[in-house]
Amino acid sequence: MADAALLQTPLHALHLRLGARMVPFAGYSMPVQYPAGVIAEHRQCREHAALFDVSHMGQLRLVGADAAAALETLVPVDVVDLAPGRQRYAFFTNASGGLLDDLMIVRTPAAAQATFGDLFLVVNAGCKDADTRHLSTQIGHRCQVLPMPERALLALQGPQAAVALARLNRDVADLVFMSGGPFDLAGARCFVTRSGYTGEDGYEISVPAQDAVALAEALLAQPEVGPAGLGARDTLRLEAGLCLYGHDIGETTSPVEAGLSWAIQKVRRPGGARAGGYPGAEVIESHLAGAAPSKRVGLLGLERVPVREGTTIVDAAGRKLGTVTSGTLAPSVNQPIAMAYLPRDHALPQHEVYAEVRGKRLPMRVVPMPFHPHQYKR
Repeated sequence: MADAALLQTPLHALHLRLGARMVPFAGYSMPVQYPAGVIAEHRQCREHAALFDVSHMGQLRLVGADAAAALETLVPVDVVDLAPGRQRYAFFTNASGGLLDDLMIVRTPAAAQATFGDLFLVVNAGCKDADTRHLSTQIGHRCQVLPMPERALLALQGPQAAVALARLNRDVADLVFMSGGPFDLAGARCFVTRSGYTGEDGYEISVPAQDAVALAEALLAQPEVGPAGLGARDTLRLEAGLCLYGHDIGETTSPVEAGLSWAIQKVRRPGGARAGGYPGAEVIESHLAGAAPSKRVGLLGLERVPVREGTTIVDAAGRKLGTVTSGTLAPSVNQPIAMAYLPRDHALPQHEVYAEVRGKRLPMRVVPMPFHPHQYKR
């Protein structure tokens, strides 16, 4: 795609001013790294606080008293019982039990409903148009489905994120993991959730597009905060064992195979009060009962050679077991790490498999995820 055809976030000029290297991503021109480099940005997030521009993501609001029950017909998670001000991870499923996208849902507190509707959703950049159509087609008769292109989205992540953000509004420190509400930040009315995609404590901040630069500059002026791009975002989320849609999860993987069963609450499982009733329920329920043919696993490299996405994984006899979906030389773990789908009989802790890299078989060990401990404020 030519640069001229790429969309730009409201922070585009700021990225250029900060010396970012821009790359095409999901139809947008996005910063992959700044002059400090990916490893420095990764460490900035793990040790202090890093600011990410995630304005390419899709923000939508669902408006109507029936919104939560309607959304439950498209996702296998509990939306109806979600309390105001609470956030939940979810995923849209298809008829074969695969994943159309993963998303975050907030039951909007009363003080924010005029702007953010009854439910506030954040979906992946590459899926947002398809997700909007899916929602409008399937439940548009039960609630209003309203995209919010007039808003930007910033992610402030790291152990000192709360200290930095509290200087702009001390009340944000009261939020706990997966909660959110409206806050005034740098003169802008924002919606802030204590959540993120790095495994660290931190916040995601929905801000009016016209106020995004002023807010970003106010955050970058804090001594704890530095900018970070897509490169560090990827190494951080991989160390945290978090999936990237289109790579680690997609339309042919069920949430059970993907290791996301924890996100399906008891009330939506067989025997629960609102079991089933979403696309692919029969397949997913069979997988919950033990029929899933494969499982997403973490792999730790036993030699210091990066194992990248697309690498074939084999057993000791050279038989193909699966393919790496994400992999990197992890800055915090200081070893090669990867995720892959393996048959259930090989997806066992400490089981040894081999990655085929440039004609060599490199040993890797199946390990629990996350590779680096989560630091959420619960």
